[in-house]
Amino acid sequence: MASDVIVKAKKEGRTSLTEAESKALIKDMGIAVNEAEVAASRDEAVSIAGKLGYPVVLKVVSKDILHKSDVGGVKLALGSGDEVTAAYDEIMASVKQRAPQAVIDGISIQKMARPGVEVIIGMFKDGQFGPVVMFGIGGELVEVYKDVSFGIVPIPKRYAKQMIRDIKGYALLDGYRGREPVNTDILEDMLLKVSDFAKDNPEVKELDINPVIAYADSAVAVDARVILEGDA
Repeated sequence: MASDVIVKAKKEGRTSLTEAESKALIKDMGIAVNEAEVAASRDEAVSIAGKLGYPVVLKVVSKDILHKSDVGGVKLALGSGDEVTAAYDEIMASVKQRAPQAVIDGISIQKMARPGVEVIIGMFKDGQFGPVVMFGIGGELVEVYKDVSFGIVPIPKRYAKQMIRDIKGYALLDGYRGREPVNTDILEDMLLKVSDFAKDNPEVKELDINPVIAYADSAVAVDARVILEGDA
C-alpha cells in the first residue's frame, strides 16, 4: 500500500500527499484513523454526514493545498444538514479566494472524534542525523507550544516510552486534575510503527499525524500530512 500511494504521487509530479493518501499510509502501518468520505456537491456532503452521524467535520480536498486551516478549508463540530450546507459553501468560497489556483477535488466528511488529549506523532529528515521521530502535544497550537521530544530512527521501545515522558505536558496524559489517564502503551506502539516506516521508506521526507486523539482505551489519527523527497 505505501509504495502504491507514493508511486502514484510521484508519477503525478507531486511531493505531497492528500489527507486521504496520508491516512492510507498510516492505516497500512496499523495505526487507527478517523475514516472520511469525499463529497463532490453540497447535497452529497449532507447525505454522507447523515449516514456517518452528527457532529461531523468538513475539510477541503486538494493536492495543491498543504495546510487546510490556513485557507479556511476546515469546519468543525457541524450538527445538522443546514450547518453542513453552510460550511460546504463557506469552505469553497474561502479556498477560491485564498488559494485561487488550487484545484479542489471535493470536500471530505468525517465524524467528529470525541474529546481526548491531542498529541502529534511524526518524523522528518535531519541533515545530520537522518530520519528523526517526533512526539508532543498536538492540535492547532503545536507550533506555539513547541512541546516535543525527538528520537533518531530506529528507536527502541524503551526510548519510545521515554519520549512520551519527556514532554512538559506529560501530566495531560497521566490524568491531569482527575481526568482519566490515556493509554500511553498505544502511543508508544504508534511511535515504533512510525520509526519502522521511516526506516523502510527513505522517499518520505516528512510525516505529521496531527492530531492523534488519545483516550484511556484507544487512540485515533484525525489528520495527517506526508511530504516526499523530490523536485516537484
